[in-house]
Amino acid sequence: MAILTVPKVLREKLGDEGVEALIALLNEAAHHERDNLLGILAERFERRVTEEGKRLEVQMAEVEKRLEVQMAEVEKRLDHRITEEVSRLEKQIIEVKVALSERYASLVRWMFIFWAGQIGVIVALFALLR
Repeated sequence: MAILTVPKVLREKLGDEGVEALIALLNEAAHHERDNLLGILAERFERRVTEEGKRLEVQMAEVEKRLEVQMAEVEKRLDHRITEEVSRLEKQIIEVKVALSERYASLVRWMFIFWAGQIGVIVALFALLR
C-alpha cells in the first residue's frame, strides 16, 4: 500500500485528527475499490472459464463424432476384409478337399489294380498246383 503524505496546507486546515480521518477514509475507499476490482476480475475469470469450458465441450463433441464416423468406416473396411479372407480360405479349403478326393480315388484305383493282380497270381498258383 502506498504511503500518503498530506500537504502542509491541508494538514493545517484539517488538524491532526482530520488528517488521520482523511487518510483512514482514503485507505478504506482504496480497500473497497480493490475488493470491487477483485470481484469484477473474479466474475470475468469465471465467465471466461465457463465460456472456455463450453467451447471445449463443443470441440470434444465434434471430435467424438468424427471418431465415431472414422471408427465406423474402419469397422466396415475390416468387416469387408475379413469377409474376403474367409471366402478366400473357404475356396482354398474346397480346393484342398478336391485334391485329397482325387488322390484318394487314385489310391483306391491302384489298390484295386494291385488286388486284381494279386487275385490273378493266386488263381494262377492254384491252377498250377492242382
